[in-house]
Amino acid sequence: MLRALTSALRLPRPWRPLQTRSCSSDGAAGDPEIQVRALAGPDQGITEILMNRPSARNALGNVLVSELLEALARLREDQQVRVLLFRSGVKGVFCAGADLKEREQMSEAEVGIFVQRLRGLMNEIASSAVMGLIETTRGLLPGAGGTQRLPRCLGVALAKELIFTGRRLSGAQAQALGLVNHTVPQNEEGNAAYHRARALAQEILPQVDIASGMAIEGICYAQNIPTQDRLEGMAAFREKRPPRFVGK
Repeated sequence: MLRALTSALRLPRPWRPLQTRSCSSDGAAGDPEIQVRALAGPDQGITEILMNRPSARNALGNVLVSELLEALARLREDQQVRVLLFRSGVKGVFCAGADLKEREQMSEAEVGIFVQRLRGLMNEIASSAVMGLIETTRGLLPGAGGTQRLPRCLGVALAKELIFTGRRLSGAQAQALGLVNHTVPQNEEGNAAYHRARALAQEILPQVDIASGMAIEGICYAQNIPTQDRLEGMAAFREKRPPRFVGK
């Protein structure tokens, strides 16, 4: 099935590196850690973000986080982007999590600033694509929002167990818990997950036309305009009191 899917995929446009500073988390000046490409043909509307920091297994360092935030900021303004895929350019790994070696060299103030930016990145990714990777390290507390997102996904008790033990989960275990939507057997090329994600993006693509979505929203909101509850909601906001909705 995966081989058939591979042969059916159209050739995409070339990768486009971001124009960023000439520094790198790996120390290799000028090497972009994030690249962006828009797919063409029947896949037009799908854009891919490639993470490519092989020496650190795509660990989230200063440069990679900066380039990811920049890419997301640009793509947010691109009306041609309808589905966004995150993928790895490093075979056998998606993202190793935080770059603890780099963080060890930071001052306390720098760590606080970096973690705040990392939280912002996680929020951006969560609003841009459905993708999750959970990996904790024993002795460390998640600092990029994991203590808030995991209990909401799994419940407090199980989230505590995973955070406190630092347990690593297999793909099948993560799917059983509801942390990921799909698991696939690996193929010889090591990119089975990418092909599954791209197939899902192709399925989503015709469902997210922005013009149609805005039209539907307008129709729904028009039905809300004459309701008593809409007026009550605005009055409650103005008077700084809880609203008393009646369902009319």
